[in-house]
Amino acid sequence: MAPLIAVLDDDPAFLNLMNVLLTQEGYQTLAWRENQDALTLIRRERPDLLIMDLRLVEPESGWVLLEKLRRDPETLELPVIVCSGDADALRRNAGVLQALRCAVLEKPFDLDDLLETVRRVTAEPGGASAPS
Repeated sequence: MAPLIAVLDDDPAFLNLMNVLLTQEGYQTLAWRENQDALTLIRRERPDLLIMDLRLVEPESGWVLLEKLRRDPETLELPVIVCSGDADALRRNAGVLQALRCAVLEKPFDLDDLLETVRRVTAEPGGASAPS
């Protein structure tokens, strides 16, 4: 069975792009914009990977979700790729993201880089924990 990739972002165009791209690559996708029920949805659907932005409905909501994911035994090992256009925040918080075991891609990113990162983190247990 193809890996299930959950995508969480506040941009509908980005969600659509990810859905089309990942589906064409043979992955199953689950995409949504709101983060309020993200933890519940992730626990229920058990994706193999989460691709998410840090800036969602509220500027800090992505950070809050990441912390919840890492505190929850059911989602502790979920590979996460953070995709954000806030390059300054990614640089300032590089150590935090590494400690949270997140791979990082700065928007805009090369689609081949995204697909390579997806392949890496879905193929290896703990793949997102390696620095990107």
